[in-house]
Amino acid sequence: MLKSRQPFFILILLGLCLQLFTYFSYADVGTAAWYAPPYLPTACYGNDQSQFPSSNLFGAAGEGIWDNGASCGRQYLVRCISAAEPNTCLPGLTIQIKIVDYALQSVSPPSRSGTTIVLSQAAFAAITNSSSTATSINIEFQQV
Repeated sequence: MLKSRQPFFILILLGLCLQLFTYFSYADVGTAAWYAPPYLPTACYGNDQSQFPSSNLFGAAGEGIWDNGASCGRQYLVRCISAAEPNTCLPGLTIQIKIVDYALQSVSPPSRSGTTIVLSQAAFAAITNSSSTATSINIEFQQV
């Protein structure tokens, strides 16, 4: 009787092992554009210069993540996953940005409208190839 149950127990054990070693991603996929200075005033913090991280890795929230201003100050991990122009993304690089503005009200227009996040020039350059002329990229992003 024990031998007839052995395959069943092996399958259960294998399933448990797979769950332990499977990576679960909680990131979302969207698009990102870039915008250039001037960055002030912002919808989140007005003319306060201290809102910008020293790394200059910040962005403006698009309509999808704006959340009536609740996104102000949120931190996101952002990774370039693809673009219309080949070799735009720098593979394996993930940056952390801070939301400081609302894309629909930013002083500077984004390189492309309707994106999930509009990145500062420094943030966009940190995850894309410097020779790229891309105005938008496909991203994976996750709130920290």
